[in-house]
Amino acid sequence: MAIDLCNKSAQSLSELDPQAALPVDVPPLVTLRNEQRDALNFAYRTTLSVDPRFVAGDPAAWASDFGYALNRAAVRVDSRTDDELRHDALHHPDRVLREQAVYEYADRDLPDAFEVLAEVVRTEQDREVRWGTLWAIEKLGGPHAIAALRRFQRDADPEIAEWSTLFASELATGDPAFDGRGAVFTEGRTFDETIHLLIHCDLYVRLDATNRHWGKMSLGPLGLARIYGQAHACPNVATREKQLLMAKTITGLHADGSPHMDNYLFRGFTERTRSDRGNFYFESQVPRTFFKSGRADDPSKGTHETRIGFARYGNWHLDPSMLVHGEPAIRYVRGRFQGWGYTDVDSVAGKSLGEILRPGNGVLSTLHDPEVRDLTNVFILGTFKGKLNDWDGDGRIDLNSRDVYSTVDGELDSDQDGIPDEPGRTCCDYRTVGI
Repeated sequence: MAIDLCNKSAQSLSELDPQAALPVDVPPLVTLRNEQRDALNFAYRTTLSVDPRFVAGDPAAWASDFGYALNRAAVRVDSRTDDELRHDALHHPDRVLREQAVYEYADRDLPDAFEVLAEVVRTEQDREVRWGTLWAIEKLGGPHAIAALRRFQRDADPEIAEWSTLFASELATGDPAFDGRGAVFTEGRTFDETIHLLIHCDLYVRLDATNRHWGKMSLGPLGLARIYGQAHACPNVATREKQLLMAKTITGLHADGSPHMDNYLFRGFTERTRSDRGNFYFESQVPRTFFKSGRADDPSKGTHETRIGFARYGNWHLDPSMLVHGEPAIRYVRGRFQGWGYTDVDSVAGKSLGEILRPGNGVLSTLHDPEVRDLTNVFILGTFKGKLNDWDGDGRIDLNSRDVYSTVDGELDSDQDGIPDEPGRTCCDYRTVGI
């Protein structure tokens, strides 16, 4: 979230010269639809010359963002110098730590951030690090971000080219843009679509009981996937406006090599006044084993059975050229989320970032269970984006080819036959893994 505030402070905006030539052509405001102008919130820029007390309105609306308050108060967990971050973004042998250096560098809003991030996209060999870095460029925002993104619109990798086009279009118009590739539907799958999610979040850690000391980590998509699991949004056409399954798998957590399966069934409302998209607000409440060690599947300090809640809200965009059961498929989804977590601060103090970013080294939590609420010390706030991709390189978008170990109701389904392994169970049982 804090990256999204870069280049948008009152000071940085006041320094903009409205008469200066932009580094890239953008559509004139008058060519955008009313809803695009509203979404881009141009009113903020047009009122910069006016005393903000005359236009800001009720502080309950604009001064109540808890994440923004924490961002101003927190100290960075990542102690690397700017030079170390630049080096690691380009050369660290672990792709997760390369991307993490990218997000930390962007979050610091350094003067050469666009140049460094563009260099990563240009030289990086891992496509997921590349598109994660493109997203970090979009988060920095502004005309320089559009110019940087447009450099890769003709990339040899069709996914990089489309992500670049999508992000640049969002900045210029508020709406995504896609290429013209066709799609393929895999029969016999539980879900009509399996959308690979990029998730970025700020983890704000309460460091002591005074509430005066907070730490912060800007966690990139690959780092989040390593700790908490790679997530897929899994809609079915018949129920997608009121129900969604988010399936997560953590790789490297179980000693036997099997994936850690962790499913969340979300329910909520979707507003459909436009035929090409839906605006949604969904919540999830799922039973989970809480590990007091702060590490998934580590019962060394005791466990407790509780319920974990999460909220996600945003919008999805339909593609009428891709049909599923006669209806347009969701080509793209974006939004925000928030929740709570727990980490054992003493166990990670003094550890390197590589030691901290380990599978399962952080658990979700709740404020409503008296046995775990006093342990809860992490506020999780972030954004997500998901796009259908071509995963097998055949030139066609894969609608539902990703492995998702869940039934439509969120129960574990390790062989993906639509029948639960154990009715009612939505997450791996640490006591039976490997048996």
